[in-house]
Amino acid sequence: MDKTSIIGFILGIIAVGVGMYFKGVPPSALINPAAFLIIIVGTTAAVVTAFPTSEIKRVPKLFKLIFTEKTMIKPEELIKTFSEWAVIARKEGLLALESISENVEDPFLRNGLNLAVEGQSADYIRDILSEEIEAMEERHLSGAAIFTQAGTYAPTLGVLGAVVGLISALSHMENTDELGRAISAAFVATLLGIYTGYVLWHPFANKLKRKSKEEVRIKNMMIEGILSIIEGEAPRTIEQKLTSYLPAEERKKWLEGSVKQDG
Repeated sequence: MDKTSIIGFILGIIAVGVGMYFKGVPPSALINPAAFLIIIVGTTAAVVTAFPTSEIKRVPKLFKLIFTEKTMIKPEELIKTFSEWAVIARKEGLLALESISENVEDPFLRNGLNLAVEGQSADYIRDILSEEIEAMEERHLSGAAIFTQAGTYAPTLGVLGAVVGLISALSHMENTDELGRAISAAFVATLLGIYTGYVLWHPFANKLKRKSKEEVRIKNMMIEGILSIIEGEAPRTIEQKLTSYLPAEERKKWLEGSVKQDG
């Protein structure tokens, strides 16, 4: 499970719930079927209209991506792996990596390694793998765009819901108590629209973008590692090149650890 998604989702509910309590708003005030219909169904209708069926079908998978952690090779492990492969390639040649490629679980890395073993040029391998990354990014961005648009539509529909509620409230001008309740109910739609838009949909879109960016970083490391092996670079050179993909603190720790090992 993606802990930050779960924690954020729960904290969002707590923040609004506790805020309502301190403001003296009863939870029963949220029981407003008309508001839920306008915001939830209205947002869904807008998104379905805005995107093709092929992309809408991916929404359940997108929710799964948001709330689960995708298993990816850690950058540190990737650096160690390429360093070991470089030693083998320099001693026994690229063909020695053929048996290793069969046991590589990551499809992208296995494909790149197979291309290297087959003797494809560095430019060809870079082009093929880069195009695969671009296609992946496009898919990821289209998925994030669904939630971005939902986050744009929901607050506006909240205003629409409030307008509808106020129209209803104006029909009770002769009854002050009834007018007050109608106005209160009218703004529930605005609350739901703003909450879902800025606490759920926009953050969901950002989470998908961040996960996509991390996956692209890992795959670019794979490309650089494979090309470095093809060019016959030394293991230490490959390590130094790939550590550039690590955050500054992690890169510093890695380099310090490598120096201690050499010592």
